[in-house]
Amino acid sequence: MNSNLKYLQYPESRDVLFVFGAGASHPDGVPLQRHILPMILNDDEIANSDIGKIVIQFINDNFAFDSATNDYPHLESLFLFLDHFIQQNESLSKTYTNSAIHKIKEYLIKLIHFIVNKESDIKKKTYHKFWEAVEKHNTNISIITLNYDTLLEQAFEFMFKRIGYLDYSFHLMNYNKSAELKHFNFWRDPRQPVESEPQIDPVPFKLIKLHGSLNWKYCNCCNQTLLTPWDREVDLKKGKLTWYSKKSDTNYEYVCPVDGTEFDTLILTPSFAKNINRQVVTQLISEAGREIRIAKKIVFIGYSFSNADVHVRALFKKHLHPDTEVIVINPRNSKSLELKYKSIAINPEFINSSFENFVEDEDLLKRVF
Repeated sequence: MNSNLKYLQYPESRDVLFVFGAGASHPDGVPLQRHILPMILNDDEIANSDIGKIVIQFINDNFAFDSATNDYPHLESLFLFLDHFIQQNESLSKTYTNSAIHKIKEYLIKLIHFIVNKESDIKKKTYHKFWEAVEKHNTNISIITLNYDTLLEQAFEFMFKRIGYLDYSFHLMNYNKSAELKHFNFWRDPRQPVESEPQIDPVPFKLIKLHGSLNWKYCNCCNQTLLTPWDREVDLKKGKLTWYSKKSDTNYEYVCPVDGTEFDTLILTPSFAKNINRQVVTQLISEAGREIRIAKKIVFIGYSFSNADVHVRALFKKHLHPDTEVIVINPRNSKSLELKYKSIAINPEFINSSFENFVEDEDLLKRVF
């Protein structure tokens, strides 16, 4: 047996649980939800693509908007309209049949995937400074994020092995040792023994992505998820998830290595009708509940408790202990935002600060960690 193998163990309680919303990724270029639909409608690459033309035509046919005054429908409204026909198993018209509505919704999800990836495809500094603060002040932390982007993971690279390992908190297909998955099992399972130098004592970090991730590929046949850390591309011609081979200078479609089924995206849409019954999502919700219960302190950064996130509000309402310290870091604290937090916590503390200012403020970092 390898003497350098170590089990990474979690303490019984968590000193700090961080909860990241869109306001945390926005400083590094990721669009806020209200920006996504205008970006889809005004992106030349999308406008000239096959799936982009279909989605934009549907929006033009069914929603009025004015780009000159920047008046666009809410993304939630668009999904609610689509979900109505899907749930009622009805067609909208002879052009927009029920099967066409299903396809348009999936294409819209792919376009959201494309836009968020396009705006977050470069390593940025804010999350890097956050991880530096974790290393310096306290590694007994966990994270719940409502963001699809992979900026947190990209920024973690300098800490890998030396400081710790990321734990997505559910079983990935990458952990299987079968022959068909031999090209994907490079990702370490932090819940199994990992190799470590004698003088290094790494720790695991739970990263619970409640709304999914750009680098997760979901097979709805075997119900497993494949992690593709560096592959987040969408082929706008076919509306498919792809990976690029430098050797052959070719884009290949991602299909499940186990059964050959075309992979789906695994991101929850900004809608009141989120599908939270998928096995992966229910596991993540259960894991998030456990982290909320054992946290001594919970720090919300850039999260506004959208009305469409009723499942997140329910999660904290059920599991948050009255004695848990709650801190809300947001650059624009309004009365409505305060009331949302006061509906889940007895006495939350509000700090007016952006995420980028927070990671630069040593006194505030010491206070929070």
